[in-house]
Amino acid sequence: MKRLATIAIVLILFGVSQGARGEAAEAPPATPYSGDIWTRSTLSGDWGGLRNDLAAKGVTLDMNVTQAALGIVHGGKQTGWQYSGGRGDIILNVDTQKLGLWPGGFLNVEAEGNFIPADTLRKSLNGRTGALMFVNSNQLYPTPAGDNFNLPALNFTQFLSHYVGLTIGKYATVSATAGDMNEFAHGKGDTQFMNMALNFNPLTDPTVPYSTLGTGVIVLPTTDPKQAIVSLSVMSSTGKASTSGFDDLDGNNLTVAGEGRVTTDFFGRTGHQLFGASFSNKKFTSIDQNARFIFENGGLEGKKGSWNVSYNFDQYLYEPKKGSGEGIGLFGRFGASDGNPNFMHFFYSLGIGGKGVIPNRHNDRYGLGFYYIDVNNPKLQGLFQSIKLLRDEYGFEAFYNFALTPWLMVTPDIQVVRGAQKNKFTLSRLPAIISKKSIGPATILGLRMQVVF
Repeated sequence: MKRLATIAIVLILFGVSQGARGEAAEAPPATPYSGDIWTRSTLSGDWGGLRNDLAAKGVTLDMNVTQAALGIVHGGKQTGWQYSGGRGDIILNVDTQKLGLWPGGFLNVEAEGNFIPADTLRKSLNGRTGALMFVNSNQLYPTPAGDNFNLPALNFTQFLSHYVGLTIGKYATVSATAGDMNEFAHGKGDTQFMNMALNFNPLTDPTVPYSTLGTGVIVLPTTDPKQAIVSLSVMSSTGKASTSGFDDLDGNNLTVAGEGRVTTDFFGRTGHQLFGASFSNKKFTSIDQNARFIFENGGLEGKKGSWNVSYNFDQYLYEPKKGSGEGIGLFGRFGASDGNPNFMHFFYSLGIGGKGVIPNRHNDRYGLGFYYIDVNNPKLQGLFQSIKLLRDEYGFEAFYNFALTPWLMVTPDIQVVRGAQKNKFTLSRLPAIISKKSIGPATILGLRMQVVF
Protein backbone atom coordinates (compact mmCIF):
# COMPACT_ATOMS: atom_id res chain seq x y z
CA MET A 1 0.00 0.00 0.00
CA LYS A 2 2.78 2.41 0.93
CA ARG A 3 4.55 1.77 -2.38
CA LEU A 4 1.35 2.45 -4.35
CA ALA A 5 0.81 5.67 -2.43
CA THR A 6 4.33 6.77 -3.39
CA ILE A 7 3.64 5.97 -7.05
CA ALA A 8 0.41 7.99 -6.93
CA ILE A 9 2.32 10.99 -5.54
CA VAL A 10 4.80 10.66 -8.41
CA LEU A 11 1.98 10.77 -10.96
CA ILE A 12 0.21 13.70 -9.32
CA LEU A 13 3.35 15.79 -9.35
CA PHE A 14 4.64 14.91 -12.79
CA GLY A 15 1.85 13.58 -15.03
CA VAL A 16 1.50 10.45 -17.11
CA SER A 17 2.89 9.39 -20.55
CA GLN A 18 2.51 11.91 -23.43
CA GLY A 19 0.46 13.73 -20.91
CA ALA A 20 0.70 10.37 -19.17
CA ARG A 21 4.41 10.29 -18.35
CA GLY A 22 5.94 11.02 -15.00
CA GLU A 23 8.92 11.68 -12.82
CA ALA A 24 9.29 11.43 -9.06
CA ALA A 25 9.80 14.29 -6.62
CA GLU A 26 10.27 14.95 -2.96
CA ALA A 27 7.09 14.92 -0.87
CA PRO A 28 5.51 18.39 -0.54
CA PRO A 29 5.50 20.16 2.83
CA ALA A 30 2.64 19.40 5.23
CA THR A 31 1.12 22.86 4.73
CA PRO A 32 2.20 23.87 1.21
CA TYR A 33 -0.24 26.77 0.85
CA SER A 34 0.28 28.51 4.21
CA GLY A 35 2.29 31.61 5.05
CA ASP A 36 1.97 35.36 4.71
CA ILE A 37 1.31 37.00 1.35
CA TRP A 38 5.03 37.48 0.66
CA THR A 39 6.16 33.90 1.34
CA ARG A 40 3.28 31.54 0.53
CA SER A 41 3.22 29.60 -2.74
CA THR A 42 -0.09 31.02 -4.04
CA LEU A 43 -1.82 34.40 -3.98
CA SER A 44 -5.05 33.05 -2.47
CA GLY A 45 -3.26 31.09 0.25
CA ASP A 46 -4.62 28.10 2.16
CA TRP A 47 -8.34 29.12 2.11
CA GLY A 48 -8.57 29.10 5.89
CA GLY A 49 -6.85 25.72 6.07
CA LEU A 50 -9.23 24.00 3.62
CA ARG A 51 -6.69 23.86 0.82
CA ASN A 52 -4.09 22.15 3.00
CA ASP A 53 -6.71 19.69 4.28
CA LEU A 54 -7.71 18.81 0.71
CA ALA A 55 -4.05 18.36 -0.30
CA ALA A 56 -3.53 16.01 2.66
CA LYS A 57 -6.47 13.98 1.34
CA GLY A 58 -5.02 13.82 -2.16
CA VAL A 59 -7.00 16.62 -3.79
CA THR A 60 -5.11 19.60 -5.25
CA LEU A 61 -6.51 22.48 -7.29
CA ASP A 62 -3.91 24.75 -8.88
CA MET A 63 -4.65 27.89 -10.89
CA ASN A 64 -2.55 30.46 -12.75
CA VAL A 65 -2.83 33.25 -15.31
CA THR A 66 0.00 34.24 -17.69
CA GLN A 67 0.12 37.40 -19.84
CA ALA A 68 2.74 38.60 -22.30
CA ALA A 69 3.70 41.56 -24.48
CA LEU A 70 6.27 41.23 -27.27
CA GLY A 71 7.75 43.40 -29.98
CA ILE A 72 9.76 42.82 -33.13
CA VAL A 73 12.36 45.58 -32.91
CA HIS A 74 14.31 44.60 -36.02
CA GLY A 75 13.86 42.34 -39.05
CA GLY A 76 11.10 39.81 -39.63
CA LYS A 77 8.13 40.63 -41.82
CA GLN A 78 7.08 43.72 -39.87
CA THR A 79 8.34 45.48 -36.75
CA GLY A 80 6.14 46.69 -33.92
CA TRP A 81 4.89 45.91 -30.41
CA GLN A 82 1.91 43.83 -29.41
CA TYR A 83 0.08 42.79 -26.24
CA SER A 84 -0.30 39.09 -26.92
CA GLY A 85 -3.13 38.42 -24.49
CA GLY A 86 -3.05 35.79 -21.79
CA ARG A 87 -3.85 32.24 -20.79
CA GLY A 88 -5.54 30.84 -17.70
CA ASP A 89 -5.00 27.29 -16.44
CA ILE A 90 -6.83 25.21 -13.80
CA ILE A 91 -5.51 21.74 -12.87
CA LEU A 92 -7.27 19.26 -10.57
CA ASN A 93 -5.45 16.15 -9.32
CA VAL A 94 -6.99 13.43 -7.13
CA ASP A 95 -5.14 10.59 -5.37
CA THR A 96 -7.74 7.89 -4.61
CA GLN A 97 -5.75 6.30 -1.77
CA LYS A 98 -5.26 9.56 0.12
CA LEU A 99 -8.95 10.24 -0.40
CA GLY A 100 -9.72 7.01 1.47
CA LEU A 101 -10.94 5.05 -1.55
CA TRP A 102 -8.49 2.54 -3.11
CA PRO A 103 -4.71 2.48 -3.70
CA GLY A 104 -2.94 3.34 -6.92
CA GLY A 105 -5.62 5.51 -8.58
CA PHE A 106 -5.00 8.96 -10.03
CA LEU A 107 -7.40 11.40 -11.73
CA ASN A 108 -6.13 14.39 -13.72
CA VAL A 109 -8.36 17.18 -15.09
CA GLU A 110 -7.17 20.38 -16.79
CA ALA A 111 -9.32 23.30 -17.92
CA GLU A 112 -7.63 26.01 -19.96
CA GLY A 113 -8.49 29.15 -21.87
CA ASN A 114 -6.76 32.02 -23.65
CA PHE A 115 -7.92 35.58 -24.19
CA ILE A 116 -6.43 37.31 -27.21
CA PRO A 117 -7.54 40.73 -28.54
CA ALA A 118 -9.19 40.53 -31.97
CA ASP A 119 -6.55 42.68 -33.66
CA THR A 120 -3.80 40.57 -32.09
CA LEU A 121 -5.42 37.37 -33.32
CA ARG A 122 -5.69 38.67 -36.90
CA LYS A 123 -2.13 39.97 -36.98
CA SER A 124 -0.38 37.76 -34.44
CA LEU A 125 3.25 38.60 -33.81
CA ASN A 126 3.95 34.86 -34.05
CA GLY A 127 3.08 35.11 -37.75
CA ARG A 128 5.23 38.21 -38.37
CA THR A 129 8.65 36.73 -37.58
CA GLY A 130 8.77 34.45 -40.64
CA ALA A 131 9.43 31.49 -38.31
CA LEU A 132 7.73 28.10 -38.07
CA MET A 133 8.15 28.18 -34.29
CA PHE A 134 5.93 30.41 -32.14
CA VAL A 135 8.07 32.95 -30.30
CA ASN A 136 5.26 33.15 -27.71
CA SER A 137 4.18 29.53 -27.32
CA ASN A 138 1.88 30.44 -24.43
CA GLN A 139 -0.50 31.88 -27.07
CA LEU A 140 -0.82 28.46 -28.71
CA TYR A 141 -2.79 26.72 -25.92
CA PRO A 142 -5.45 25.37 -25.72
CA THR A 143 -5.94 26.47 -29.36
CA PRO A 144 -4.42 29.42 -31.27
CA ALA A 145 -7.93 30.65 -32.20
CA GLY A 146 -8.23 32.86 -29.11
CA ASP A 147 -11.05 33.66 -26.65
CA ASN A 148 -11.87 30.05 -25.89
CA PHE A 149 -12.11 27.82 -22.84
CA ASN A 150 -11.51 24.09 -23.28
CA LEU A 151 -10.84 20.86 -21.41
CA PRO A 152 -7.55 19.54 -22.84
CA ALA A 153 -7.09 16.83 -20.18
CA LEU A 154 -9.42 14.37 -18.43
CA ASN A 155 -7.71 11.07 -17.71
CA PHE A 156 -7.42 8.33 -15.10
CA THR A 157 -4.49 6.08 -14.20
CA GLN A 158 -4.65 2.91 -12.13
CA PHE A 159 -1.60 1.01 -10.95
CA LEU A 160 -2.12 -2.75 -10.89
CA SER A 161 1.09 -3.46 -8.99
CA HIS A 162 4.18 -1.67 -7.75
CA TYR A 163 5.58 -1.70 -11.29
CA VAL A 164 2.76 -1.47 -13.85
CA GLY A 165 -0.10 0.96 -14.37
CA LEU A 166 -2.78 1.52 -17.02
CA THR A 167 -4.02 4.90 -18.15
CA ILE A 168 -6.95 6.06 -20.31
CA GLY A 169 -8.65 9.36 -21.23
CA LYS A 170 -7.84 12.67 -22.85
CA TYR A 171 -4.33 14.04 -22.41
CA ALA A 172 -2.65 17.44 -22.69
CA THR A 173 0.62 16.27 -24.24
CA VAL A 174 2.45 19.58 -23.74
CA SER A 175 2.46 20.95 -20.21
CA ALA A 176 4.71 21.48 -17.22
CA THR A 177 4.22 17.82 -16.33
CA ALA A 178 3.81 16.03 -19.67
CA GLY A 179 6.09 14.08 -22.01
CA ASP A 180 9.55 15.16 -23.26
CA MET A 181 10.27 16.39 -19.73
CA ASN A 182 13.38 18.52 -19.19
CA GLU A 183 14.62 20.16 -16.02
CA PHE A 184 15.61 23.45 -17.67
CA ALA A 185 13.51 23.71 -20.86
CA HIS A 186 9.92 22.52 -20.77
CA GLY A 187 6.28 23.58 -20.61
CA LYS A 188 3.91 25.97 -22.35
CA GLY A 189 6.08 29.08 -22.37
CA ASP A 190 4.85 30.42 -19.03
CA THR A 191 7.74 29.76 -16.63
CA GLN A 192 10.89 29.06 -18.67
CA PHE A 193 11.58 29.71 -22.37
CA MET A 194 8.89 31.39 -24.48
CA ASN A 195 9.90 29.90 -27.86
CA MET A 196 8.12 26.61 -28.52
CA ALA A 197 11.27 25.03 -29.99
CA LEU A 198 12.95 25.28 -26.58
CA ASN A 199 10.04 23.79 -24.64
CA PHE A 200 9.59 20.50 -26.53
CA ASN A 201 10.77 18.69 -29.64
CA PRO A 202 8.73 20.17 -32.55
CA LEU A 203 9.35 17.14 -34.78
CA THR A 204 6.71 15.26 -32.73
CA ASP A 205 4.04 17.86 -33.52
CA PRO A 206 2.62 16.22 -36.70
CA THR A 207 2.15 12.83 -35.00
CA VAL A 208 1.24 13.81 -31.42
CA PRO A 209 -1.57 16.40 -31.06
CA TYR A 210 -1.60 18.74 -28.06
CA SER A 211 -4.90 17.37 -26.70
CA THR A 212 -6.11 13.92 -27.70
CA LEU A 213 -7.81 10.72 -26.57
CA GLY A 214 -5.58 7.78 -25.79
CA THR A 215 -4.68 4.84 -23.61
CA GLY A 216 -1.40 3.37 -22.46
CA VAL A 217 0.73 1.44 -20.02
CA ILE A 218 3.30 2.82 -17.55
CA VAL A 219 6.19 0.69 -16.28
CA LEU A 220 8.46 1.44 -13.32
CA PRO A 221 11.48 -0.85 -13.91
CA THR A 222 13.05 -0.35 -10.48
CA THR A 223 11.77 -0.37 -6.92
CA ASP A 224 12.39 3.39 -6.77
CA PRO A 225 9.91 5.29 -8.99
CA LYS A 226 12.28 8.27 -9.07
CA GLN A 227 14.91 6.35 -11.01
CA ALA A 228 13.19 5.29 -14.24
CA ILE A 229 9.79 5.46 -15.97
CA VAL A 230 8.83 3.88 -19.30
CA SER A 231 5.53 4.45 -21.12
CA LEU A 232 3.81 3.22 -24.26
CA SER A 233 0.60 4.83 -25.50
CA VAL A 234 -1.85 4.68 -28.40
CA MET A 235 -3.77 7.86 -29.23
CA SER A 236 -5.77 9.64 -31.89
CA SER A 237 -3.58 11.51 -34.42
CA THR A 238 -6.04 14.42 -34.82
CA GLY A 239 -7.31 15.26 -31.35
CA LYS A 240 -8.17 18.84 -30.37
CA ALA A 241 -8.69 20.63 -27.06
CA SER A 242 -11.96 22.06 -28.40
CA THR A 243 -13.60 18.67 -29.13
CA SER A 244 -14.29 15.50 -27.16
CA GLY A 245 -12.23 13.53 -29.68
CA PHE A 246 -14.63 10.60 -30.06
CA ASP A 247 -15.55 11.62 -33.60
CA ASP A 248 -11.85 11.39 -34.55
CA LEU A 249 -11.38 7.79 -33.42
CA ASP A 250 -10.42 5.72 -36.45
CA GLY A 251 -8.13 2.76 -37.01
CA ASN A 252 -6.48 4.71 -39.85
CA ASN A 253 -5.87 7.74 -37.65
CA LEU A 254 -3.74 6.45 -34.77
CA THR A 255 -0.39 7.35 -33.19
CA VAL A 256 1.78 4.94 -31.22
CA ALA A 257 4.25 6.72 -28.92
CA GLY A 258 6.85 5.40 -26.50
CA GLU A 259 9.19 7.11 -24.08
CA GLY A 260 11.70 6.17 -21.41
CA ARG A 261 13.35 8.49 -18.89
CA VAL A 262 16.07 7.59 -16.42
CA THR A 263 17.71 9.59 -13.63
CA THR A 264 21.51 9.70 -13.75
CA ASP A 265 24.23 10.63 -11.27
CA PHE A 266 27.08 11.79 -13.48
CA PHE A 267 29.75 13.76 -11.60
CA GLY A 268 27.73 13.14 -8.42
CA ARG A 269 25.02 15.52 -9.65
CA THR A 270 21.43 15.01 -10.81
CA GLY A 271 20.69 14.50 -14.49
CA HIS A 272 18.22 12.77 -16.79
CA GLN A 273 18.36 10.90 -20.09
CA LEU A 274 15.23 10.48 -22.22
CA PHE A 275 14.53 8.55 -25.44
CA GLY A 276 11.26 8.66 -27.37
CA ALA A 277 9.66 7.71 -30.67
CA SER A 278 6.24 8.02 -32.30
CA PHE A 279 4.56 6.76 -35.46
CA SER A 280 1.23 7.71 -37.02
CA ASN A 281 -0.65 5.84 -39.74
CA LYS A 282 -2.63 8.97 -40.62
CA LYS A 283 -2.69 10.17 -44.26
CA PHE A 284 -0.71 13.42 -44.36
CA THR A 285 -0.19 16.00 -47.11
CA SER A 286 3.06 15.32 -48.95
CA ILE A 287 5.53 18.21 -49.04
CA ASP A 288 6.49 17.71 -52.72
CA GLN A 289 3.58 18.70 -54.94
CA ASN A 290 2.97 19.22 -58.65
CA ALA A 291 1.04 22.41 -59.41
CA ARG A 292 -0.89 20.84 -62.30
CA PHE A 293 -2.08 18.01 -60.06
CA ILE A 294 -3.34 20.52 -57.50
CA PHE A 295 -5.31 22.61 -59.98
CA GLU A 296 -6.78 19.65 -61.84
CA ASN A 297 -7.80 17.61 -58.82
CA GLY A 298 -8.60 20.30 -56.26
CA GLY A 299 -6.46 18.75 -53.56
CA LEU A 300 -2.95 17.93 -52.46
CA GLU A 301 -1.22 14.61 -52.93
CA GLY A 302 -1.40 12.45 -49.80
CA LYS A 303 1.29 10.38 -48.11
CA LYS A 304 0.35 7.80 -45.50
CA GLY A 305 2.31 7.54 -42.26
CA SER A 306 4.92 9.61 -40.46
CA TRP A 307 7.53 8.79 -37.81
CA ASN A 308 10.05 10.56 -35.58
CA VAL A 309 12.62 9.68 -32.93
CA SER A 310 13.93 11.97 -30.18
CA TYR A 311 16.53 12.27 -27.43
CA ASN A 312 16.54 14.70 -24.52
CA PHE A 313 18.96 15.29 -21.63
CA ASP A 314 19.53 17.62 -18.71
CA GLN A 315 22.52 17.60 -16.38
CA TYR A 316 23.32 19.75 -13.36
CA LEU A 317 26.87 21.10 -13.36
CA TYR A 318 26.44 22.98 -10.09
CA GLU A 319 23.98 21.68 -7.48
CA PRO A 320 24.45 23.11 -3.96
CA LYS A 321 22.04 20.59 -2.44
CA LYS A 322 21.22 17.47 -4.40
CA GLY A 323 17.53 17.11 -5.20
CA SER A 324 16.66 20.66 -4.10
CA GLY A 325 15.90 21.88 -7.64
CA GLU A 326 18.42 24.70 -7.31
CA GLY A 327 21.52 24.83 -9.45
CA ILE A 328 22.85 25.41 -12.95
CA GLY A 329 23.13 22.88 -15.75
CA LEU A 330 23.06 21.97 -19.43
CA PHE A 331 20.16 20.73 -21.55
CA GLY A 332 19.70 19.48 -25.07
CA ARG A 333 17.23 17.89 -27.46
CA PHE A 334 17.84 16.03 -30.72
CA GLY A 335 15.34 14.60 -33.19
CA ALA A 336 14.94 13.08 -36.64
CA SER A 337 11.85 12.44 -38.77
CA ASP A 338 10.96 10.84 -42.10
CA GLY A 339 11.50 14.19 -43.88
CA ASN A 340 8.32 13.70 -45.92
CA PRO A 341 5.51 14.33 -45.05
CA ASN A 342 7.16 15.90 -41.97
CA PHE A 343 9.32 18.56 -43.65
CA MET A 344 11.12 19.28 -40.36
CA HIS A 345 13.77 16.62 -41.03
CA PHE A 346 16.31 17.12 -38.21
CA PHE A 347 16.23 19.22 -35.05
CA TYR A 348 18.46 20.06 -32.13
CA SER A 349 18.49 22.53 -29.26
CA LEU A 350 21.20 23.22 -26.68
CA GLY A 351 21.46 25.57 -23.75
CA ILE A 352 22.13 26.45 -20.14
CA GLY A 353 19.44 26.74 -17.48
CA GLY A 354 19.21 27.31 -13.77
CA LYS A 355 17.17 28.09 -10.71
CA GLY A 356 18.11 29.94 -7.53
CA VAL A 357 21.81 29.94 -6.54
CA ILE A 358 21.83 33.77 -6.37
CA PRO A 359 21.57 34.90 -2.70
CA ASN A 360 17.98 35.63 -1.63
CA ARG A 361 16.71 34.71 -5.14
CA HIS A 362 15.87 31.02 -4.57
CA ASN A 363 12.81 30.96 -6.88
CA ASP A 364 14.29 32.83 -9.85
CA ARG A 365 14.78 30.89 -13.10
CA TYR A 366 16.99 31.76 -16.07
CA GLY A 367 18.19 30.27 -19.31
CA LEU A 368 20.08 30.64 -22.60
CA GLY A 369 19.11 28.43 -25.50
CA PHE A 370 19.71 27.85 -29.22
CA TYR A 371 17.72 25.70 -31.66
CA TYR A 372 18.14 24.59 -35.26
CA ILE A 373 15.66 22.93 -37.65
CA ASP A 374 16.87 21.28 -40.84
CA VAL A 375 13.99 21.79 -43.30
CA ASN A 376 13.46 19.33 -46.14
CA ASN A 377 12.35 22.20 -48.34
CA PRO A 378 8.78 21.95 -49.67
CA LYS A 379 8.53 22.95 -53.31
CA LEU A 380 5.87 23.52 -55.94
CA GLN A 381 6.71 22.19 -59.42
CA GLY A 382 5.16 24.45 -62.06
CA LEU A 383 5.30 24.43 -65.87
CA PHE A 384 8.52 26.43 -66.10
CA GLN A 385 10.21 26.39 -62.69
CA SER A 386 10.27 24.93 -59.20
CA ILE A 387 9.54 27.28 -56.30
CA LYS A 388 11.24 26.46 -53.00
CA LEU A 389 9.22 27.89 -50.15
CA LEU A 390 11.39 27.52 -47.04
CA ARG A 391 14.91 27.38 -45.66
CA ASP A 392 16.49 26.00 -42.49
CA GLU A 393 15.44 27.81 -39.31
CA TYR A 394 17.41 28.68 -36.19
CA GLY A 395 16.98 30.90 -33.16
CA PHE A 396 18.42 32.07 -29.85
CA GLU A 397 16.62 33.01 -26.64
CA ALA A 398 17.63 34.34 -23.21
CA PHE A 399 15.30 34.97 -20.26
CA TYR A 400 15.38 35.78 -16.57
CA ASN A 401 12.30 34.92 -14.51
CA PHE A 402 12.17 37.22 -11.48
CA ALA A 403 10.10 35.70 -8.65
CA LEU A 404 8.89 38.89 -6.95
CA THR A 405 7.02 36.54 -4.62
CA PRO A 406 6.63 32.73 -4.93
CA TRP A 407 3.30 33.39 -6.71
CA LEU A 408 4.23 36.42 -8.88
CA MET A 409 6.81 36.07 -11.67
CA VAL A 410 7.96 38.74 -14.14
CA THR A 411 10.17 37.69 -17.04
CA PRO A 412 12.11 39.90 -19.50
CA ASP A 413 13.03 37.94 -22.63
CA ILE A 414 15.02 38.40 -25.82
CA GLN A 415 14.99 36.26 -28.97
CA VAL A 416 16.80 36.39 -32.30
CA VAL A 417 15.21 34.12 -34.91
CA ARG A 418 15.97 33.50 -38.57
CA GLY A 419 12.69 32.03 -39.70
CA ALA A 420 12.14 29.31 -42.28
CA GLN A 421 10.18 31.66 -44.57
CA LYS A 422 12.64 33.24 -46.99
CA ASN A 423 10.55 35.86 -48.78
CA LYS A 424 7.46 37.97 -48.30
CA PHE A 425 5.27 38.33 -51.39
CA THR A 426 3.01 41.39 -51.84
CA LEU A 427 0.35 41.85 -54.52
CA SER A 428 -0.35 45.48 -55.43
CA ARG A 429 -3.76 46.26 -56.98
CA LEU A 430 -2.88 48.86 -59.60
CA PRO A 431 -0.95 47.78 -61.49
CA ALA A 432 -1.18 44.10 -60.52
CA ILE A 433 2.44 43.39 -59.65
CA ILE A 434 3.79 40.79 -57.27
CA SER A 435 6.76 42.09 -55.31
CA LYS A 436 9.16 39.94 -53.33
CA LYS A 437 11.03 41.02 -50.21
CA SER A 438 13.65 38.98 -48.39
CA ILE A 439 12.85 38.31 -44.71
CA GLY A 440 15.84 38.90 -42.42
CA PRO A 441 16.44 37.58 -38.88
CA ALA A 442 13.94 39.01 -36.36
CA THR A 443 14.93 40.43 -32.99
CA ILE A 444 12.11 40.10 -30.46
CA LEU A 445 11.88 41.63 -27.00
CA GLY A 446 9.28 40.32 -24.59
CA LEU A 447 7.86 40.80 -21.10
CA ARG A 448 5.82 38.08 -19.38
CA MET A 449 3.94 38.01 -16.08
CA GLN A 450 2.46 35.00 -14.29
CA VAL A 451 0.24 34.97 -11.20
CA VAL A 452 -0.34 31.68 -9.36
CA PHE A 453 -3.63 31.63 -7.47
